[in-house]
Amino acid sequence: MDGLTLYTNPMSRGRIARWMLEEAGLPYEARIVNYGPEMKSAEYRALNPMGKVPVLVHGDTVVTEIAAICCHVAELAPEARLIPPEGARGAFYRWMFFAAGSVDPAISAASLGLDTSDPKTYARVGWGNVEAVADTLGGLLADGRPHLLGEDFSAVDICLGSQIVWGLQFDTLPERDGFAAYAARVTARPAALRAAAIDDALVPAPAGGEA
Repeated sequence: MDGLTLYTNPMSRGRIARWMLEEAGLPYEARIVNYGPEMKSAEYRALNPMGKVPVLVHGDTVVTEIAAICCHVAELAPEARLIPPEGARGAFYRWMFFAAGSVDPAISAASLGLDTSDPKTYARVGWGNVEAVADTLGGLLADGRPHLLGEDFSAVDICLGSQIVWGLQFDTLPERDGFAAYAARVTARPAALRAAAIDDALVPAPAGGEA
């Protein structure tokens, strides 16, 4: 298999991509891209014109967007069982792209302090509002399932699960029954702990703090 190179930053959604790669058990090289001029440089924009991380380079293939990266890696490592068999992926794709199309923009709006409670907002934006997103996720976990697709852990738990974890951590996703227990369960996985330790060690020390 062609080599995998992850362009990331430890304070970004690239943490999700690293967790995904660690769960998949695939060898990869990580290159840290700093915010500011480096991330907006012409060299980096040749990989991602948005000037954003993460980016996964697999041979001649360039994959941006975290949900796409998770799907691509899951397909590269079928032995890791992070994606259901072909023909049984409807729910997988539904919730993977709910993460990208509804959860991410909803919690981003919440982090910016935007009020999405106006009925006109609900009618016009595809994700409705943050309360609707939280209710939908709460309903998914209401039956006590251990993972988002049921009994089996999958890439959905990495991509969408990370959004739940961060939403609770930064108070951008309203709490619902089952969220806290689910977040504790998935972040206790060895690969999640390993990935978090790598990225945490790469976070720059606060200005004026210890080196």
